[in-house]
This record gives sequence, structure tokens and C-alpha cells, in this order.
Amino acid sequence: MKIDFLRRLRGPNVYVSRPAVVARLRLEELAGLETTDVTGFTERLLRSLPDLAEHHCAAGAPGGFVSRLRNGTYFGHVTEHVCLELSQLIGRDVSFGRTVSTGEPGVYDVIVECPVDESPASRVPGELLEAAIDLVLAVHGGQAVPGGASRVRPGLGRGTPSGADGTLERRLAELAALAEREAAGPSTRAIITAARRRGIPVERFDDLSLIRLGWGNRRRLAWAAMTDATSGIGIDIAGDKHVTRRLLIEAGIPVAPGGEARTQAEAVALFAELGAPVVLKPRRGRQGERVALNLNAADEVERAFAETNDRDVVVERQLSGRDYRVLVIGGEVVAAAERVAAHVVGDGRATVTELVTEANTDPRRGVGHSRELTRIELDETTERLLWRQGHTPGSVPAGGVTVWLRDTANLSTGGTSCDVTDQVHPDVTRLCQRVAGLIGLDIAGIDLRLPDIGAPLPPGGEPDEVTAGVIEVNAAPGLRMHLSPERGRARDVGDVIVRSMFPSGSDGRIPTVSITGTNGKTSVAKLTAHLLSGGGMRIGTAATDGVAIDGRTVLVADATGPRSAQMVLGDPQVEAAVLETARGGLMRRGLGYDWSDVGVITNITADHLGQDGLDSIEDLAHVKAVVAERVRDGGTLVLNADDPWVRSLATRPRVRADRKRLVWFGLDAENPVVTEHLARGSTAYVLHDGWLVQATGARRTPLLRLADVPGAFGGAALHVAANTLAAIAAARALGARPETLADRLAEFDPSLANPGRGTLLRVGDVSVFVDYAHNPAALAATLRTLHRLWGARRCVAAVTLPGDRRDDLLAASAQVLADGLTRVVLYEDSDPRGRAPGEVAGLVEREMRARRSDLRAVRADGCQDAITKALGLAAPGEVVLVIYEKWAPTREFLAGLGAVAGLPLMKPAPSFKPGVARSFAPTPTTIRA
Repeated sequence: MKIDFLRRLRGPNVYVSRPAVVARLRLEELAGLETTDVTGFTERLLRSLPDLAEHHCAAGAPGGFVSRLRNGTYFGHVTEHVCLELSQLIGRDVSFGRTVSTGEPGVYDVIVECPVDESPASRVPGELLEAAIDLVLAVHGGQAVPGGASRVRPGLGRGTPSGADGTLERRLAELAALAEREAAGPSTRAIITAARRRGIPVERFDDLSLIRLGWGNRRRLAWAAMTDATSGIGIDIAGDKHVTRRLLIEAGIPVAPGGEARTQAEAVALFAELGAPVVLKPRRGRQGERVALNLNAADEVERAFAETNDRDVVVERQLSGRDYRVLVIGGEVVAAAERVAAHVVGDGRATVTELVTEANTDPRRGVGHSRELTRIELDETTERLLWRQGHTPGSVPAGGVTVWLRDTANLSTGGTSCDVTDQVHPDVTRLCQRVAGLIGLDIAGIDLRLPDIGAPLPPGGEPDEVTAGVIEVNAAPGLRMHLSPERGRARDVGDVIVRSMFPSGSDGRIPTVSITGTNGKTSVAKLTAHLLSGGGMRIGTAATDGVAIDGRTVLVADATGPRSAQMVLGDPQVEAAVLETARGGLMRRGLGYDWSDVGVITNITADHLGQDGLDSIEDLAHVKAVVAERVRDGGTLVLNADDPWVRSLATRPRVRADRKRLVWFGLDAENPVVTEHLARGSTAYVLHDGWLVQATGARRTPLLRLADVPGAFGGAALHVAANTLAAIAAARALGARPETLADRLAEFDPSLANPGRGTLLRVGDVSVFVDYAHNPAALAATLRTLHRLWGARRCVAAVTLPGDRRDDLLAASAQVLADGLTRVVLYEDSDPRGRAPGEVAGLVEREMRARRSDLRAVRADGCQDAITKALGLAAPGEVVLVIYEKWAPTREFLAGLGAVAGLPLMKPAPSFKPGVARSFAPTPTTIRA
């Protein structure tokens, strides 16, 4: 077996509402085999991973997967479950998996859930799948991994398998360590958890501790225990111990006597002045690094100065008392902890080294800041401290004897904490509030040395008389000691930080519209954004042609995927977001958001079948349904009542339409779905008596005459009227006022907002209608528009179709073209998308000729040649339909021919009656399911 490729779905997707990875798995030598074909496979696998017996699989109860193994299942499915179990064994709590056939024999897509905050760049999912493949192959080859549940590795979760040589155990330990390194630290994790409890969307930046909370102009940033409101000056002051001392002393804050030393001699002189014992620490040090305490002699000061590797230190008198950390957030004391330096307690049998090893087996201890506590390290600093106490690493302390391993009480050097929040004396509270304010920090960790934090502060006096007080101020203070103290009550300080960032219960969200469908997505997105901007809001839009912020394009690209959605949602100027959401991005990367306020489904017709595992319109509907599913409870779901596949979404259990406000739109005001909906007093947007109308119950509110709809050419382009109704419904759902809609619509210019889609030009005495229709339904709608305006016999077309469409889709498009045209110029895309040169044009021409005997078909070499030949076939007063490959070069070529914006149209064809709603279902075709 091998993995061809792996991609990550960053948000809700067609499989699960959480992030996942999709691995293309090629079974190779195991293709076609089932577990029952391999003697003893199931028993060996269960001996290797006993907890597989708890996997539900499709049965919905423990033992379901074992039943599948015993009755026969393919090895892709086995690999999925083994990967899930290995994930659990390394403490990665995920449970969803699925294996689906790609249609190619022996090739499957294995989908496995990922932790919601795992870095998108994480190597862990791929490494776990590789480990699962290796284990399955080993078991298939006759091996079993003995030990199972009898071997438990601390911190790895459930029973951990161990091979005879420990290979799998070591591999899982390495993966656990990798996952831990990539995971958010405890402080960041506490903020993320608190935000999610409040419904605030969270986005983590790869493997950094930087997170974005909320969207648009409500979004905030946090980096560990710093926020975007944390003063840069405050950070610099707190990072400079000498400046901090000066500032606090001038304000009358009790600070340990001391001063700055730039040379060894100055440090020794300060020691002589202050008297033993003293503390020497780097002026800009952090986390207790290179801090030396209990210096009682000049030579100790000299050595400590040399070991700092820093020519700028602070020497202070060491205050007696206990070490405390007080956390101040938003000017309020929210937590306090007594910190105790790393130590072990003798038992009369174990050496110091053995006692440290035992202490490090505590699953709460990890490397650095990854867990609640940090592993204790034995180094030169430890050995010197041990020597002062009369010990060595090999000493055996007597029972009950405390052996100190560090002078400093920092958690980062192995220390522990005890919560004392409820004991803090009001004097200490006021002192810490003053200190945080003086330094200018919204979140500050105040380190104190006091006899007792619950007692009044000693009387004030001259600075050199201070015996208790502040010893340090920390910006971005670690939260671990408050979140998970060794003793005492845990404090949810992450929640306090989030509440300070989002007061009054705000969820940090901005109004968000997500729009999907087969055709019309871009048009609806652009018009919705235009309507919403009329209310004075700055709108961020992601669409097929790029990202726009407040009407200005900031990115030119296909921006219909999750990255573009995150670009809009992460912009601090944006007050509302309109996100076009296409099939490709949804299938390959998932959604770029968790919930939207409004979801719009324009239509679902045949296109892109045969791609991304989508073989039928039903498959397409399943993908588009994700947008409907992710409309929040109480949000608005806008559906096309004229489209049977869209109508079917309203009854899907996962859509939960009963929890949303359902709004229908359509061109048929007598549609039974609409009339039943209105009879219940609900709202729909329909075409009625030549008007676009908002209907609520029996009430009808005219909004705009069909003849005045921008881009509908007097009502000839009924699909444009449908798109407009959808956009109006979305805008109204977000508060757009009905009395302003007509004015906003009148100001909308589709040729500027959505160029190349239904754009009418004139070259000499021939009209040119440019569009990007490239599937049967879109071509049918476009041709019907032209027939209504010019008549069926007065149209010429220059056409290309994309080569990545299935043959039956190309044939169906050719049949639509044949039904609407007698003259056509066919050309090929510059990118054949896997087709042989001339293959697509040849297929289209054959299908058209088979359907129409009077067809005049001409081949051209590229779009420009096709336009030239089509103009040559057109008589004065006729129209040339240009279906282009790329808009920009097409626009430039037409401009070179002297094309100008189309003038008011000629008299419409006799059969066209403006204001009359007609069905616009595509011409029936022979697209296979």
C-alpha cells in the first residue's frame, strides 16, 4: 500500500463538520483482498490493537468494526480504523473516519478527522497514516505486535502496543512528541477553549501561538497571554528589569533594593553595598533563565555575572518570604499562585536522579511549555545547588528530606504552584493593580516576595529599607500555574482574557452570506454585496474574479475557496462578508468558516461531473448542501423554488431547515412550494405581474419592475431576474431596507461589477454578447435570452467548452447549442485539460451535426480567430455570442476591433413579452446519472 497524496480540509466539509485529511490510498498488492482472505489477520490485528474492539464503525455500537473484520472488509477500511486508533494512542482525540472508493480498482480515499486546532501544516496526520499502513502490512505478513493493553506509556492515552523491539512504541512516542510540539501551548489553548465556548470563531496561524478571534472589524488577535490591546511600550518596559525598577520606585512601589551593573566589578560593588544574599539576573532575561539566587560571596557574584553571558545585569537584595505570582487582567486581580521551586522529597531508598526521573513520569510534565508542568532537568545549575545542600545526583536523601533542584520558582524550570487567589489581601490587590497600570499592561503577571500574601503589606519606607514587595513584572505571563495548579482551585483565566477582549457577550462575528450553486453564484455575490453596501457597511467579497474590500479589489484570482474566505473574514475593515463558495474549494479544502448567517443556493445542474468523485447531480447536491447545513440556527436559508434539486435540500436532516428561517425565491409565483410557504405566513421573493416582489403571507410588496432589472435586458434574461431575487432575499435577511433596494439596484452596473457575464457590446453593425456559459443549463439560459431579443435565426456563436468535462456533459452542451444555433464557430481552450488537440471541438461538432442537419460549423484557431470568423458569418443587425476561455484577452481583442458598449436593443423578437414569467429549466439532455 502507498499514499499517492494527502490534502487537508480546513473546515466543515462533505464528510464531517470538523477539519479532516483526505489521503488517496493505493492498495497495490492488497487490492481486491478482504480480511477474510488472509488467515488469522483479524486475530493478529486485535492482539496488536485491542481497543479496536471498541470501534463502532457503521453498526453504531462497540464491536461494529470487529464484525466487519470477521465478515470481510477491504484493507483501505482497515487502515482508516488503525489510523484512528493510533491517533488515540498518542493523545490525539479524534473518532471520525471514512473510506470511499475513487472508482479506480484498488484505490480509495481515506478520510480521517483532525483536531480542530491542529496546524494546517502539521506532519502528524500523514505520519500516522504511514504508521497505520506499516502496521497493517506487518499484520498481513503474519506478524503481530504483542503487549497490547498490558503496556501503557504515560501520557499516551489508552493501552499502547509495543513490538518485541519496541519499534512501534518508539514511533508512537515520536509522533506524540511531534503532536505536542505542534499543538498550542496551555495559555493559548485556554483562550481558544474559552472563545469557542462563547461561539467566537478562532483561527490559529499554523504552528504559532498567534490566534485570531472573531471576524472582520470585530476580530481580535492574541499571542499567548498578549492581546492586540497590549501596549508595546508596556512590553518593552516589562522586558527591561532596570527600567521597570526605576518606574516603580518613582511611584513609591516597594521594590527590592538594587541596581544595574554593566561590569563584573560593578556587580561586586553592588553586592558589597546591598549585603548578602543577593540575586543577579540579566537585565532583559525571561522565564528565570540565567538567574542566580542566594549569592553570599563576591566570587559567587563574579561567577554568576560570567555565566549570564550578558554585560547588562541587575543585582538586587534577595527578599525573604515566599514567591507569589498575581495575574492582573483589565485592571483586575483575577488569580494568584504561590510558586514553589523544583524539588524532590527523599524516601531513604532512591537517589536524587531516580527521584527526578519518578517526578518526570507525571503525565502533566512535558518539554517546555507544552503541558501544565515542565520536566525537571539535572544540569550544572542543579549540581551546584545540590552541592550547597550537601548532595550530589547520586545521593540518597533520607525520608521526608526536601532537596531543592532550583533556586528560582519558575514553572519553566520545573517548579509547581498552589492557588492562593482567595487569600490575597486587599493591600496586595491594590498594589498589583497599581503596578499593572504604571507599566501599561492589559495583562500582567506581578511577581512578589512576601511573608504571606494574605497579610497586610509591611509599612512603606525608603527604597533601601524594603523587605517585601515586587521583584518582577511580566508581559505575556504564563497561565499554566493558574489553569492547573498542583494544589488548590484551577482558575479559568483564559475565559477572563476572552471576556476582556469581547465585553457584553459579543461573539466577535460579522454578518456573513455564503452563496453556492452551479450557475449564477458570482452574479448573486456581487449584487448582494452592492445591496448591502447601500446601508453604509464596508463589505468584503470573495468571488470567482477575486477578493474586494469595500469595493476595491485586493486580490485577482479565483477566490471561491476557504483561503479567500479567511482573507475576507480576517480583514479588520470588513463589517459584513459575502462569500461565493464553489464546489472545487469545498471538496478540496472544506469551508473557510464555521457558520454563516445566510446561505443561498442558486441552482443545481449538471457540471463538473466526473471530477472530485462526483458522478451525478445528486452528488453535486450533496456538496452544495454543506453551505445550507452550516447556516446557524436562527439564520436564513435562501433556496430556489424553481429547482427540484435545491428544493430537496430543505428536507435533508442535516440541513435542519426547521431551525432556520427558510426563504424561497423563484420566477413562478404559483409554484406550489411558494404558495404553501406563503400560506404559513412566511416570506418569498418572486416574479409577479412584471415585478420583483417580496411576498409575506398575503401581503405583496413590489420592489422593482422586471424591465428595470440591471442586466436582464428588459426582462429577456430571466435567469438574471432569478439571480436578482436571490440577492435581494440575502440582503433583506441582513437588514437591507426594501425602500432603498430600487435605488441600489438602479445603480448596479453588471458590466462593471461582473464583466464578461452577459455583457453586450457592438462591433460595427453587429451586436456581440459575451458570456462564460460552459454547461448545458447556462448555455440554454443564454441562448433563450438571445432568441427573445433577436430571434432564433439571427444568432451566430463562437464557442469553446472546457476539456475537463465528461463526454456526456460535452454532448449535452452540444445538443443545447444545436437546438439554438444554425451557425457556429468552434475553437479549443489553450489548455486542453487532458484532452488531445481538437478532441473537444470534434466531439461538439459531431453531436451538433447529429442533432441538426442544417448546421453550418466552422473551426477556428483560438478565441480571437473564432471571434473574427463569427463576425464574418453575421449579417448586420444580428448578434454574435462569444463563449470565451479567458475574459481579459477577449476584452482586449474586442476593444481592438472597436467594440463599444451595446446600445438600446432592437425591437425584440415577436415571441418575447416582457414581464411574463416563464420556466427557464434547461433543455432536456442525456446526461447520465
